[in-house]
Amino acid sequence: MAGPGPKGPGLVRRLGVILAVVALVAPSVAHARGNPQIAGLQVALRAHGLYLAQIDGIAGPRTAAAVHAFQRRHGLRVGVADARTRVALGPLGRPLFGSRTLRRGDFGWDVSVLQFLLTRRGLYAGALDGYMGKETTAALRRYQRSMHLAADAVVGPRTLTAIVRHDSVPVRTRPITPAAGSALYVVRSGDSLTAIARSHGTSIARIAALNHLNTARPIIIGQRLKVPAVIRETLSAQSGVVPSILDAWSGKLGVDRHLVRALAWMESGYQTTIVSPAGAVGVLQTLPSTREYVETVLRGGPIPQTVAGDVEVALLYLKHLLDVFHGDEALALAGWYQGERAVREHGPYKVTRPFVANVLALRTRM
Repeated sequence: MAGPGPKGPGLVRRLGVILAVVALVAPSVAHARGNPQIAGLQVALRAHGLYLAQIDGIAGPRTAAAVHAFQRRHGLRVGVADARTRVALGPLGRPLFGSRTLRRGDFGWDVSVLQFLLTRRGLYAGALDGYMGKETTAALRRYQRSMHLAADAVVGPRTLTAIVRHDSVPVRTRPITPAAGSALYVVRSGDSLTAIARSHGTSIARIAALNHLNTARPIIIGQRLKVPAVIRETLSAQSGVVPSILDAWSGKLGVDRHLVRALAWMESGYQTTIVSPAGAVGVLQTLPSTREYVETVLRGGPIPQTVAGDVEVALLYLKHLLDVFHGDEALALAGWYQGERAVREHGPYKVTRPFVANVLALRTRM
């Protein structure tokens, strides 16, 4: 049921204008739990294989390093994640959250931000993939009900205003400029100087010197610390690992890589650690029964339970479905979603068709 909602049409208009031009606020003004606009940037960078850390909305050194790597790769000026950088990021690089009304079927940066916010509230447990599908709209309805708004699954002026007011979405126009030699870190529950230093590839003494700390005194949750912008070598060594693995197996098995990327993005958002309630695992969310079938029937031997192994299992099964359905990608995807036998006997179910359409539509963007 629609509630009274925030009053004042002027506020809504001002929010629309401000958010339409907002880039990324500086870390120093972001909420202690992170800046949701940065979560959109992190999802876009992950799609390019350049950001493999947690999607947390924190403009730390890993995010800055991924931005700079992307800019160098595309011949852009290295620095802030400006409009040119966001355009180069592709469909996930725009539009910024708040610059349009969001509805089911939309795809982009702003949807990633919405998913991040809904996840942070415990209302969404799906992939952060920038696609406004069934799970995202259902979670949005739950949010709207909790705010006494019309549960229409649309981010219009009233819902947008509620999100900006209650979920700490920064609306300042100053963009992120990664510091020349340092970045900001907000102390969280369970942190210690030792753990922070280790995670940023530096020493306690260096952090203490940057922040004029007495190492004998404890750090406090919410405290802002400067940390050296040193990125551990493992990040650059792993850059692009998921897209690279997907592309390698696509080429090896003769499956269109754009189709594979779209399917992987729809299933997990390129996340390697998601486990569904049904037990599906990995980037392509394969079930244990699928792995058993592939290993015993299609492959004739065990496949390592690694990221690459999970991709191999999934693509061997996808290749099998494409062969079974004579190259018909729509039927193969339907078989992937509801099972080969069910498609043979009944055709694609009604609930299957949106999934197939979504993957095929996303394929042209990957």
